[in-house]
Amino acid sequence: MRGEGCCPTMDLLRSEEMQLVQIIIPIESSHLTLSYLGDLGLLQFKDLNADKSPFQRTYATQIKRCGEMARKLRYLKEQMGKAGIVPSSLPQAPPKLDLDDLEITLGEMEAELIEVNANSEKLQRTYNELLEYDLVLQKAGEFFHTAQRSAVVQHRETEGQQSAEASLESPLLHEQEMSTDPSKQVKVGFVSGLVPKEKAMGFERILFRATRGNMFLRQEPVDTPVTDPVSGEKVAKNVFVVFFSGERAKAKILKICEAFGANRYHFPEELGKQLQALEEVSTKTKELKTTIDLGLLHRDSILKNIASQYEQWSYLVRKEKSVYHTLNMLSLDVTKKCLVAEGWSPVFAANKIKEALHRATVDSNSQVGSIFQILQTKESPPTYYQTNKFTSGFQEIVDAYGVAKYQEANPGLFTIVTFPFLFAVMFGDWGHGICLLLCTSILIIREKKFSSQKLGDMEMIFGGRYLILMMSIFSIYTGLIYNEFFSVPFELFGKSAYACRDPSCSDKTTAGMIKVGPTYPFGVDPVWHGSRSELPFLNSLKMKMSILLGVSQMNLGIFLSYFNAKFFRNSINVWYQFVPQLIFLNSLFGYLSLLIIIKWCTGSKADLYHVMIYMFLSPTDELGENQLFPGQKMVQLVLLLLAFVSVPWMLLPKPFLLKKQHEQRHQGHQYTPLENTDESVEIEHVGHGTNSHDHEEEFEFTEIFVHQLIHTIEFVLGAVSNTASYLRLWALSLAHSELSSVFYEKVLLLAWGYNNVIILIVGIIVFVFATIGVLLVMESLSAFLHAMRLHWVEFQNKFYEGDGYKFAPFSFAIISEEEE
Repeated sequence: MRGEGCCPTMDLLRSEEMQLVQIIIPIESSHLTLSYLGDLGLLQFKDLNADKSPFQRTYATQIKRCGEMARKLRYLKEQMGKAGIVPSSLPQAPPKLDLDDLEITLGEMEAELIEVNANSEKLQRTYNELLEYDLVLQKAGEFFHTAQRSAVVQHRETEGQQSAEASLESPLLHEQEMSTDPSKQVKVGFVSGLVPKEKAMGFERILFRATRGNMFLRQEPVDTPVTDPVSGEKVAKNVFVVFFSGERAKAKILKICEAFGANRYHFPEELGKQLQALEEVSTKTKELKTTIDLGLLHRDSILKNIASQYEQWSYLVRKEKSVYHTLNMLSLDVTKKCLVAEGWSPVFAANKIKEALHRATVDSNSQVGSIFQILQTKESPPTYYQTNKFTSGFQEIVDAYGVAKYQEANPGLFTIVTFPFLFAVMFGDWGHGICLLLCTSILIIREKKFSSQKLGDMEMIFGGRYLILMMSIFSIYTGLIYNEFFSVPFELFGKSAYACRDPSCSDKTTAGMIKVGPTYPFGVDPVWHGSRSELPFLNSLKMKMSILLGVSQMNLGIFLSYFNAKFFRNSINVWYQFVPQLIFLNSLFGYLSLLIIIKWCTGSKADLYHVMIYMFLSPTDELGENQLFPGQKMVQLVLLLLAFVSVPWMLLPKPFLLKKQHEQRHQGHQYTPLENTDESVEIEHVGHGTNSHDHEEEFEFTEIFVHQLIHTIEFVLGAVSNTASYLRLWALSLAHSELSSVFYEKVLLLAWGYNNVIILIVGIIVFVFATIGVLLVMESLSAFLHAMRLHWVEFQNKFYEGDGYKFAPFSFAIISEEEE
């Protein structure tokens, strides 16, 4: 129920009115009903089976079934990714299959792809083995041919010497050959294959040690990396041939080849068989290549067919799984023929929900319709704000600090203006503002294209495109006020009001200048830029402006606390929190703001620091030259007295009034509820006008008093520290201006002064990158974070509790990809 007496326009500050509803759904129409409610997206269901584990719930089997289909879809998506096929991103049409047909289709697709991939992998492995075998035949064949030619030449050279000595040695050799036992003759064998090049040195070393040097290894590097049949990766390899003698050496060599991942291939010794093997390998390689290509074409055709329907299938599975998850939150009635649902919905959505229930009953041909009724409750409803693509970014900034309590004043309404404005005060340069405007315009103009894509790290920037748009527009406005375009002033709104009195002011010293025209109509007079008085003038202007902005925004926060108290009928907070806080803040810093405005209007040279300091130290002393208006001394005494009175006003009455309330309640006396406290939380049932107490706890006066003491001290000290915190507007604005001036004068103008094209181009490049990297990126991020801090700490702590929870409806529109 809305509090009476509130201004109707302040309803914009409040979240949507919520109500707790109960829906009794016949089981035969429950699935269709949940589907329609998910399309509507205006009902947040409560879990009525919280005491049951996921496996004990009614629809656990259906959820497991949907999970299995989701696994198959992930497998299909993985296969499409490997094949370089992207699922169609066209607008989703209603799926043509129901869940049963889709389950059969996915099973068939998965089985077919598994079979195709298995055959393809087997053929690919055989193909890679044939390629390696072909390399072995070529490289090892070259080695054998070279060795054979060398042996023939050597044999011919030694043949003449052997024939001269044959007559003397022939009987002895013949006798020795005849005496040799053939069983004792040792044959030389060899093993050939390929070994990874990175393991070649270790391979040779181990072979030498294992055979004690009784082997001969010949390696030949392959020119290009080859695909390993086992791993399927491109690997640089060497063709090797190992000669050995004896079976024991052979066994050792085979184990070493296996340990080093060397693939062995048979190499025939006879030349004819080598040529025959080469021909057979070449033929089989061509045949396998053709078969593999046909298999890949078949696989790609399957995947393209899947890609055209993948998004629809995925959406259907996720939708069905979310429906069953929600059905598991409902409870069966005693007859086990109906499901009972409870949940929160906005008041305005009641008719839409009833229409969805009626449509589900008709479409499911159910003989019994669903029953919709509103429940009385003491629970605190969720908070729901209707946002659009423009306001959602601003609301997210507020929600990042904390979700508003139900019906609490929403800072997001004011953040739309105050956030970009405070950012612009720190970032004020209309040249930089135009750069931001151009960048965000691209995101806004092409938002339909970007919204359908996954942007990764750019997702947050795209979501805040309208926030950046407002920041850039306000930056252009404040830049025009500061009269800065990349730190360069322009006479956009007229001529300067000052002119040189004599040539002595040519060094930009304002002491030699006189006012010759009307005051510059808008913003800072360009004559101040570059003069010796620029820094003191802009320092004074921006510092005082920061105080004015800070005090204004803090007053806004205090007034919002009044509207909160008035809305919740909390008169204690009105009289003993809002009123003394408003008096305290404005007795000190509101008065300071008034002095700043008077000084600007009158041109007085009064020292405001001196006025404020001696207002506390010597309030009865005469002001002298620091007096800005008649009766200032008396006004200061009254304000000082009000500030001192407001402190005990905030501290003492509230705990005692709460104690009196508690005593009256427990004595059974009639009283008017004035306060929502931790010991008595009033929850208003929306739309019924009844108040009830959520729980009754024992009243701890000491705890309440200490809490109020902390709150009072925090506000008193915060009034000083928060006002000082707004000086960051001045500091960051000055830093931004000075950095921009340094880049312009020390980079661009310095490069221009050399009268060299190359130096000028380098200077322009450095200036552009420094402007983009430092001023447009780092400085904008810094100003953004400081503006966020001013809203969270200095503004929202005056009225915003932020201890609510967000309305999270059951909606298909916000279904995201599940990661299990």
